[in-house]
Parts: sequence; C-alpha cells; structure tokens
Amino acid sequence: MLAPRNPRVVRLGRLSRERKVRRAEGRFVIDGPTLLADALAAGVEVEECFVEPGALDREPVASAVAAATAAGARVDEVRGGLGGHLDVATPNGVAAVAVVPEVPATSTGPALDLVLIGVADPGNAGTLLRTAEAVGARSVVLTDGSVDPFSPKVVRASAGSVMRMAVSSGAPAAVLARLGDEGVLRVGTRGSDGLPPEAVDLTGPVALVLGNEAHGLPADVEAMVDAWTALPMVGAVESLNVAVAGSVLAFEVARQRRSAVG
Repeated sequence: MLAPRNPRVVRLGRLSRERKVRRAEGRFVIDGPTLLADALAAGVEVEECFVEPGALDREPVASAVAAATAAGARVDEVRGGLGGHLDVATPNGVAAVAVVPEVPATSTGPALDLVLIGVADPGNAGTLLRTAEAVGARSVVLTDGSVDPFSPKVVRASAGSVMRMAVSSGAPAAVLARLGDEGVLRVGTRGSDGLPPEAVDLTGPVALVLGNEAHGLPADVEAMVDAWTALPMVGAVESLNVAVAGSVLAFEVARQRRSAVG
C-alpha cells in the first residue's frame, strides 16, 4: 500500500491539477471505473491505477481494474484514499494515469469542426466534446485560452468522448485561417444580425466558432467568421450557455445533412 507522500502518488496529484505537467509528460488522469473502462475500450494506454482501500472488493471498480491489469497496468492501493490527490469533488474509488491518445481527424462526410475560443469552463468544454462525438464531428479545437481538454473535470464532463475524438489546440487566428484555406465555412453566433440556423446552408464543410459566453469572440476572430447565426428565443432570455448553443447548432448541422441525403 502506497503512502500519501509516495512519489508516484504525488505525481498523480500533479497530473490531476497541473496542465503544464500533463503537457510535459503527455499523460492525464482518469477518474472512476466507468471512465477507466471507456479508456480501455478506446485503446487508450493505461499505465497505472491507484485505488482506495477496500475499493477492489466492490463493483464496478473490481472489473475495471482487472481489465486494466490484463492490459498491463500496475495497480496499487493508496493509504487514506484519493480525496486529497485528485482535482475532482468526489473520487470514485480508482484513478489511473494514461497516455494522452492521438486520435486522427476523420469524417465520413463533409467535415464538421468545433472551434472553442476562450471556453474556460470544464463543464462547457466537456459537453461540447460529447456533442461533437454524438454528431460525428471531425474534430474539436480548443484554442489558446480554453481549458485543457485532458483535465480530470473535462474528461469527466465529456463522459469519455475526449478519449475518442480528434482534439487539438492552437492560436485562434491560425486555426481559423487554416480552416478557411481548406474551404470550411466558419460559422459564429451573434444575436444582433445572425440568421436563424435553418437559413444558413450547413451541408458543406463547417466549423462552428464558439466563444466565451461572457466576452464573446475577440474582434480579430470575428473578422474571420464567414456567416453569423442566432438561435430564436422568446421571453427575457438574452443568451444561452455556450455548450447549449453549440450543441443546438451541431445537431442542426447533422439535421441539414440528413435532409440533404434523404
């Protein structure tokens, strides 16, 4: 059983809390048996598992850890549990250190990319990653200033989608310039003069440019947007959470493409 100050346990805590450590090592932390099972099913390389005392006596921890062991992962119990070592509110019995996966950007039809500009909230980023997988998007780009997609909170909020999606980063202007050069329609949301989503042709290659809800898109990014859309709303609601708005638009893209085929 490992002591709380064991170097490997300390490393687990740093990987959980510090983006720079995750980037330097190319590793991230998986929290809980469900996400651990998802990682193994996705072919993610799991190096080691840390379990709370007694957790191996109950399901689903026992099965997930057994699968990780069969895949070659080292397993150790941590004295005192995992609560003080993980950047999550409620640990779920097991945490694992895994190699950040490199998922290729693929698409069975016209490309759909979600470009997140300054989206710092883990819940919003995780929801958009989950939506991206659900609609068959080609990739999700979290540009400079956005949250780390492999922080434990984003991994959890994405329900594992981050491990199965092509995820990248970069400077916003450079990302949008590359997409424009590829012939991708860059679509933003704006309440003042945006068209209803159904009035914008989203059947070709599309990038949804999604900004921070409080601050919107920077001026230099706005200048690179090709088309503006706005979600019709009633009542006193002025705007929607970026994860909600982005998800609605992503499913509108999927709807238009199904209708075009049918």
